[in-house]
Amino acid sequence: MRIGIIGLGYVGLPLVIGFAEAGHDVIGIDIDERKISSLNAGVSYIEDVADETLEAISERFAASSDPQALAGSDALIICVPTPLSANREPDLRALQSAAEMVRAVIAPGQIVVLESTTYPGCTRDMLLPVLEDAGLRVGEDVFLAFSPERIDPGRTDYTLRTTPKVVGGMTDACLAKAAELYREACDEVVEVSSPEAAELTKLLENVFRTVNIALVNELAMLTDRMGIDIWEVVEAASTKPYGFMRFEPGPGMGGHCLPVDPFYLSWQARKFDLQAEFIELAGKVNQQMPYHCVQKVERALNEQRKSVNGAKICLLGVSYKAGVGDTRESPALKIITLLQALGAELVYHDAFVPELGEFDLRNSAYDEAIGEADAVVIVTQHPGVDYEDAAARAPLLVDLRGATRSARSTATTVRL
Repeated sequence: MRIGIIGLGYVGLPLVIGFAEAGHDVIGIDIDERKISSLNAGVSYIEDVADETLEAISERFAASSDPQALAGSDALIICVPTPLSANREPDLRALQSAAEMVRAVIAPGQIVVLESTTYPGCTRDMLLPVLEDAGLRVGEDVFLAFSPERIDPGRTDYTLRTTPKVVGGMTDACLAKAAELYREACDEVVEVSSPEAAELTKLLENVFRTVNIALVNELAMLTDRMGIDIWEVVEAASTKPYGFMRFEPGPGMGGHCLPVDPFYLSWQARKFDLQAEFIELAGKVNQQMPYHCVQKVERALNEQRKSVNGAKICLLGVSYKAGVGDTRESPALKIITLLQALGAELVYHDAFVPELGEFDLRNSAYDEAIGEADAVVIVTQHPGVDYEDAAARAPLLVDLRGATRSARSTATTVRL
């Protein structure tokens, strides 16, 4: 088969690899010329995809910014960003552009699959009319489906091949065609009754995580006032062999899914005259965590008779999760904003993030970063960092990830 993939980010590029390794020719489309040049030169910009992996599929893969390169594809898979607007409403401009690309090249026999996370009904609302306007009968002339992405950046135990792939087709024939497509790159395909069911499956997965993270984060704020160690409580509760699933507190949520997906569902719920109060409350709690964390830093400095204003503060980790360099929606960005507004002098150490241009900050070497700091704040617990050493050397350490729970240190250590 010849497969066209629109969007070559954290979702699209692993799909490229999966289908090319399965023996199919793949054309990838992206509007970022830097990505195109990098991929065609065999250089990856995503941690999970090695340059050697790109080299191995070079004869089967080409990247382009020209949508006409999609012409003649057997399958078109859309993996474009679907962020939220400033008002926490879906921003579907990239998806609209992708739909126009599909409109320009669609031909009988093709299957179109949307993977971008969105609201239940979006595939039907935005892509079905594109195909019907071209005079094509969906389920007979062309095929349409939704299959939610399940990419977890930095994870190696579950890959595209080994993670079950959910698919929902517009018709039975569409479902069969989509399942056949994904069985080429995935060991297990889970068929559901409609695109809407598949769309909501993705949202449920992330709403579940969001709500439980919010619960433990709210408990962390409560235990802070009560003088109880939230980490001790979580670890004790985790010994129960049934009826409990462990979630850990932290400075907030980041990435391309968790901070966004629940709001897609609550936005859609309003169309049905329903306020998804539980979901929206979880979002509010998680958005509040960076403020709580900065208050912890303020109080800890005050106890040492120091002010945040003028204090040298080192952040360990600024990406949104361990082991990756992705800073999208990272709580570290809000923490930096708040601390700078209070007059703090900031440095950071994060080997995965060379620079934060919007803050005019660059990654500092570990020794340099913590050497003269009045306070060290663990925001992201990356592998390869000696947090016990940081706890021993820092005059004040604020641990927002529980990274130093087992460390013995003479330093003043404050945990979330």
